[in-house]
Amino acid sequence: MQGEKTMSSGRANLFRFLAGAALLAISGMGPVAGQAAPAERADVADPIPARTEGIGPYSRVILRNVIMVDGTGAPAQGPYDIVISNDRIAEIRSIGAPGAIDESRRAEPGDHEIDLTGHYVLPGFVDTHTHLHTLSDGQNVPSDYILKLWMAHGVTTVRDVGSGGRPIEWLADVKRRSERNEIVAPRIEIYPMFQDILDRPVNDPETARLAVREAQRRGASGIKFIGGAEDVLFAALDEAERVGLRTTMHHAQPVVAYADVLQTSAHGLDSMEHWYGLPEAMFTDRRLQAFPNDFINTDEQMRFGEAGRLWQQAGKPGSEAWNNVMDQLLERNFVLSPTFTAYLTSRDFMRMSRAAWHDEYTLPSLWDWYRPSRVNHGSYWFDWTTEHEMAWKENYRLWMQFVNEYKNRGGAVTVGSDSGYIYNLYGFGYVQEMELLREAGFSPLEVIHAATQEGARALGVDDEVGTIRVGRKADLVIVNGNPLANMKLLFGTGTLRLNDATGQVERVGGIVYTVKDGIIYDARRLRAEVRDMVARQRAERGIPAGPMVIEAVDVSR
Repeated sequence: MQGEKTMSSGRANLFRFLAGAALLAISGMGPVAGQAAPAERADVADPIPARTEGIGPYSRVILRNVIMVDGTGAPAQGPYDIVISNDRIAEIRSIGAPGAIDESRRAEPGDHEIDLTGHYVLPGFVDTHTHLHTLSDGQNVPSDYILKLWMAHGVTTVRDVGSGGRPIEWLADVKRRSERNEIVAPRIEIYPMFQDILDRPVNDPETARLAVREAQRRGASGIKFIGGAEDVLFAALDEAERVGLRTTMHHAQPVVAYADVLQTSAHGLDSMEHWYGLPEAMFTDRRLQAFPNDFINTDEQMRFGEAGRLWQQAGKPGSEAWNNVMDQLLERNFVLSPTFTAYLTSRDFMRMSRAAWHDEYTLPSLWDWYRPSRVNHGSYWFDWTTEHEMAWKENYRLWMQFVNEYKNRGGAVTVGSDSGYIYNLYGFGYVQEMELLREAGFSPLEVIHAATQEGARALGVDDEVGTIRVGRKADLVIVNGNPLANMKLLFGTGTLRLNDATGQVERVGGIVYTVKDGIIYDARRLRAEVRDMVARQRAERGIPAGPMVIEAVDVSR
């Protein structure tokens, strides 16, 4: 990267340590004997500054002349005057029809009013797969940077599924500060990784049950599983169901032989991340994935390369195996959090690595993590080929077909971004995931429903958020223009449009306001603060303005 300084040996060692921990997590192994226990580590050295942004809450806010998409799947309606009292939606008042507003039907004046003619109002978005990284892990990004990117893209509720071995207590404190609106942050549901809960390996069912109870005691609202021995995993799932903790799982390749999605959902698993474990449940002519004989799972290019060939080995769309898996998951009210955007680089490296937002919104320290590396998780571009990308394109075609059919048959599908890896940037990746659901076959209304009410239901918070309804929390996304017609309006970089009157190309869009708990945040200001963070770090490193690039020695000439 331009102006990049050589990484210190201490920082390099930290990267290697964290990458090793990530690989342990991926393989489903517990902590190494003698390794520092996550629960015993000191608080994360990443202070999140007190909130100075946002106005309100007020006793009575009036959002005038809005078009509303309420999150239930209902079509856009309006115009309305929406009344917010403190942190709640107090009234949704119809004021006539488009082009025919009846002034006599307006809501009474408020303490604060905003004329939102031409704007659409949606429920605050729910991201069901996030990682709140810190300055203390290898990515070296401040948590405040991540939180503001989420809020600037309308994400007002997140499910954090663990990362970097951070203590549950640290994240619980961030959650409490968010609940009190002391910081700029979404609501946080805490799902620690199962293997990070205790200070020792979990190798027997009784210890597994203890880990579940310990997570609940320390503030978790659910648990994310990756792997584990069969008796340990199933005991933990049973205990979580018994004590009322929700569960989700990344079905890692080392465990799918005995723990595919049918087996785990039968033991009480509520939802799945990504898609591992799903095609394996539809094998008809094999029991195990067809790995090359020289395959090593901890070589990430091998792992992700072969993952791109997995759906082609499963039962075909409409086959008995396909329908059997879908029928059983539907019967169990199982939730899919596909995270399509997490692997988008695998099918189009050039598109993701050159995305328009990297130059102004991606911190150089995060760019360090993204570029090809043997040790950084998700940076598996050692020799990524056209053949890899072709396999992944077919993978997406089949994967998307299953997810869309699952939705069509009444199954729950949510929007999860898994940002922070693989050129997938916080906030921007969430909107990309919405577009990918659109590509899968969801209508725009179905995408918004997945991003709002379905996400809130999956987290068990739909009595408070996820829909625009009197009595619900005032968590809202306000956009100038119609995001159902063009979701690109939701990106922080907006979209381009030719102004025929002036002949000028204009950049339009970007969320205008994000409302959480009745506090109105100027999303444009939040994005400006993020750009300032990036500009400062670039200046500190001597990186000139312009494209972020991957430095390489050119041996092609």
